[in-house]
Amino acid sequence: MTNTDRIEKKVILRAKPSRVFSALSDSSQFGTWFRAKLDGPFVQGKSVHGRVTYPGYEHLVFEMAIARVEPDRYFAYRWHPYPNDPKMDYSKEPMTLVEFSLEEAKEGTLLTIVESGFDQLPVSRRDEAFRMNDGGWTGQIENITEYLATP
Repeated sequence: MTNTDRIEKKVILRAKPSRVFSALSDSSQFGTWFRAKLDGPFVQGKSVHGRVTYPGYEHLVFEMAIARVEPDRYFAYRWHPYPNDPKMDYSKEPMTLVEFSLEEAKEGTLLTIVESGFDQLPVSRRDEAFRMNDGGWTGQIENITEYLATP
C-alpha cells in the first residue's frame, strides 16, 4: 500500500539536537546544506523567498511560510512543492507542510522529515511533485548529514 499524500524520511544524525535544530532553523545554515539562497531569517508567521543553487535547478524559486518553531524539537514550514515552471504562478495552489521533528538518540539526534498535503495539489502536477520531492528529501538527508559532519 502506498501513500500519495505524505513523504516520511528518518535519519540518525551524529550531532546534538541543538546543533541539528540550528542547521534547520537558521536560514543561512539551512541555505548552505539545502543548496538555496534565502532572502531573510526564519521567523514563525513570516515568509522567506529562495532560489535553488543546486546545479541544473537554479531556475527554481520558492516561498517558505514558516509555520512553527519549537527550539531543539520541531521546525515546520509550508511551500509549493517542486515549482519547476518559472512561467507558472503557483501562489493559487495549496501548499504542502514540511515538518522536521527532532528526538535525542544514543548516537545523536533522530530527525524525522515529513512532507504532507500532496493530495490537495492539482492532479496535473501531483505525481511529479511527490516523486521529485521524495527523491529530493533523500538527497537533502545526505546534504544535512555531510553538513553536520563538518565542525
